[in-house]
Amino acid sequence: MELDDQSFSVSESFQENDGSESRKAAVKLQKVYRSYRTRRRLADSAVVAEELWWHAIDYARLNHSTISFFNFSKPETAASRWNRISLIASKVGKGLSQDDKARKLAFQHWIEAVDPRHRYGHNLNIYYDEWFERDTEQPFFYWLDIGDGKQVDLDECPRSKLRQQCITYLGPQERLQYEYVIAEGTVVHKQTGDPLHTICEAKRAKWIFVMSASKRLYAAEKIKGFFHHSSFLAGGATLAAGRLAAEHGKLKSVSAYSGHYRPTNENLGIFLAFLKDKGVNLEKVQAGSFPCRGVSKLQCC
Repeated sequence: MELDDQSFSVSESFQENDGSESRKAAVKLQKVYRSYRTRRRLADSAVVAEELWWHAIDYARLNHSTISFFNFSKPETAASRWNRISLIASKVGKGLSQDDKARKLAFQHWIEAVDPRHRYGHNLNIYYDEWFERDTEQPFFYWLDIGDGKQVDLDECPRSKLRQQCITYLGPQERLQYEYVIAEGTVVHKQTGDPLHTICEAKRAKWIFVMSASKRLYAAEKIKGFFHHSSFLAGGATLAAGRLAAEHGKLKSVSAYSGHYRPTNENLGIFLAFLKDKGVNLEKVQAGSFPCRGVSKLQCC
């Protein structure tokens, strides 16, 4: 999914008006996002929802009043800030062209990818629901950070938690530290050669993994609210995602368990076939499918 930079340019005619129509359009489209999110429980409306979300980003970017709240230390123009956001959002579809079996970031977590701070999507959606119920013409992020919702502090997710839980999105060089390869059936760190070992008696760590559309394997310990499946590929598409356990490089279990990507049994099958091709003895690997399909269980990711 490539973005047309010209579609995000700010026209002179727009700069001359007060932007009220675009502001209303942004609010309307963001609320349509909520309606489609709900409908997804009954049917797969991902394609239509994706188009609506891109339009919402488009309108919001053109509205100068929705972007001044980003308080970065380095001075930055309005157009530059939203160019950065559009580039972040474009990563959601990165990898889809390489394999049509790849999974995009789940719709509920697009809001996390669009947010320049990458605040945890589950937390953002709680405030999004509150914004949706209110009679306001302020676009969501404006409302949340400097508008009427700036002082809103919800018991379900206190404002302090919203600020603190920001998901790490790795860049190309950073993710090299998390890449693993399989040599003679053993999972080892690509850079150091150390075998993957996730079993620790001192603590019950949860290790997560993703396989990119180019079949690169990344794994790390999950840190809730800070490091999730979306971290590895900066929200990009995955062929497989889930949890795993390994003892001195030998896989013990894998499961398609990811709220950010909601992988299917087919994705799990693709990963198991990949492991078999690399010499992993699957008879000694316990495999399981995704245990929490419900949209409301975002906390499972």
